[in-house]
Amino acid sequence: MKFFHIQTPDKTIGIALQTKIDLKTKPPGSLGKLESLALQIGIIQQSLTPVLSKPNVVVFAGDHGLVQEGITPYPQEVTYQMVMNFLNSGAAINVFAKQNGLEVKVVDAGVNHDFGHTENLLDYKVNKGTRNCLKEVAMTPAELTESIEKGAAIVNDLHKAGCNCIAFGEMGIGNTSSASLLMHYFTGIDLATCTGRGTGLDDAGLNKKISVLQAVAAYHGNLDNWGKIMEAFSGFEIAMMTGAMLQAAANKMVILLDGFIASTAYLAAFKLHPEIKNYIIACHQSDEKGHQLLLEYLHLSPLLNLGMRLGEGTGAAVAFPLVSAAASFLNEMASFESAGVSNKE
Repeated sequence: MKFFHIQTPDKTIGIALQTKIDLKTKPPGSLGKLESLALQIGIIQQSLTPVLSKPNVVVFAGDHGLVQEGITPYPQEVTYQMVMNFLNSGAAINVFAKQNGLEVKVVDAGVNHDFGHTENLLDYKVNKGTRNCLKEVAMTPAELTESIEKGAAIVNDLHKAGCNCIAFGEMGIGNTSSASLLMHYFTGIDLATCTGRGTGLDDAGLNKKISVLQAVAAYHGNLDNWGKIMEAFSGFEIAMMTGAMLQAAANKMVILLDGFIASTAYLAAFKLHPEIKNYIIACHQSDEKGHQLLLEYLHLSPLLNLGMRLGEGTGAAVAFPLVSAAASFLNEMASFESAGVSNKE
């Protein structure tokens, strides 16, 4: 598998950044979390005047063989239908990204559909959906490696084009089940606690989903190897997002973290390279069960909690103006000296 060289940013510049923040025309700390955001962005970019250039949200789509077990109320066809909706700018992520100045890239990571040549769709398909993980591993070691490397390649292309701030979203019927299994195996948190309603299961549907996932866990047994866990349960879109996040951190980019499924991809990345934590901004807390516990496990404090649970990168896109505001006040707000305003004694 590809090796990622992720550096911990030099925190020395943080002293000068904090001084610059404190000398703005405001009481110290009065901009709250925006101040810590500005500090983090400046440290990531090793600059007193950080700039968020060409922000992108990359939406990875993939299908899951486990949907054969009735774990979701929506048919698998919705995955490719939503991909077409993304490409036609009709989805929530398109609306929020357009409003807030982010470009949207749509990736076929492993959708069970033949798109042929579809304009603006990035074709990185590994396979037409994963296998049914109740009966076998979801993907082979070669497919996992391919997914990681393709995610990294996508980010490298964007970085070379000038992008230094990136968000990741996903689409894939059944992928909350994959995410719940990954969370359980990587954290040790009870599987039922990690499992939520996904696309809107009622109580009976949720109970069936938990039962199926417990059967999946029983089939695979104890796994303590990173690759084996990913091969057993990951979706192609989740694995590709993991590789994308690792490469973004290696490229010293600001990474905007979305909801539950994106956070499980980050969890996988973090397990390989804990240094990635320096580049992550948790944009929101999803309403999907398990996400709050996952954020707490990862020691991440989200910017927003709006009860959202759509995925697609929507939470990151909605939160982006706050991230932008942090950079803006650092660069544009007057200091006490430049404004001729008396500072505190």
